[in-house]
Amino acid sequence: MRVAVGTVAQGAAQAAVTGNTAQPGTGSVTRTEPGTGSVTPTGTGRVAEAAAGKSDAPAASCRAARPRADALRNRERIVSAARELFVEFGPDVALDDVARRAGVGNATLYRNFPDRAALTHEVVLAVTSRTTLRAEEAVAAESDPFAALSRFVHAAADERIGALCPMISGVFDKDHPDLLAERDRLEEAVAGLVSRAQSAGRLRTDIAVGDVLVALSQLTRPLPGIACQGIDRFTHRHLQLFLDGLETPARSELPGSAATLEDLRRS
Repeated sequence: MRVAVGTVAQGAAQAAVTGNTAQPGTGSVTRTEPGTGSVTPTGTGRVAEAAAGKSDAPAASCRAARPRADALRNRERIVSAARELFVEFGPDVALDDVARRAGVGNATLYRNFPDRAALTHEVVLAVTSRTTLRAEEAVAAESDPFAALSRFVHAAADERIGALCPMISGVFDKDHPDLLAERDRLEEAVAGLVSRAQSAGRLRTDIAVGDVLVALSQLTRPLPGIACQGIDRFTHRHLQLFLDGLETPARSELPGSAATLEDLRRS
């Protein structure tokens, strides 16, 4: 075996084991094939590249493809700020105000969301996904099915689910596969809460999951404008009155028929 002269100790040890030889003045490496004496070039500067961690091209590509942590934080701040401003002032709030509330520049906002439709899509997706998570958490936290339903209703109000109504009235793709998938997850989770509470005899049977979603939306829908912001403090109070009306035994006969998910989709 031939060992390159003048290489670092680590390179010399590697060459002694593998039969690699650095050619002076070229940076190229040759391999002496065991038992044959033949010499095979193995590339230029590969030892230095390996030492610098540059030879693993696929891994480097994967690392480059991952968004930077600060970029992800900026995106999350933009979505959170947009959600707050859409609730406070409606979905037509100036995007410059969203960037200012998020603490980022306009260029950063438009790099993440090229137009209002893209931003609205992401806000609706985030609110829907977070509300579904609140339903799953309620089931895990409460053994009483009606208590789980009540917990979810109050948590959904805190997620500002009512803000979805004015947002989805805007111009954007309401039938986007991501949005439809999240909507189905939410409806399935709420339907499970309603079904379990009814099966346990804790929830009146003349209502359906659509009734819960409609009431929740109406009672938590924001009234855009600074003059109306103080009304939020009554939300949980009125939600509790609604929940008291859902418990058995029913104290009245409801007019009309129960609202189903199909009814909501046709409306």
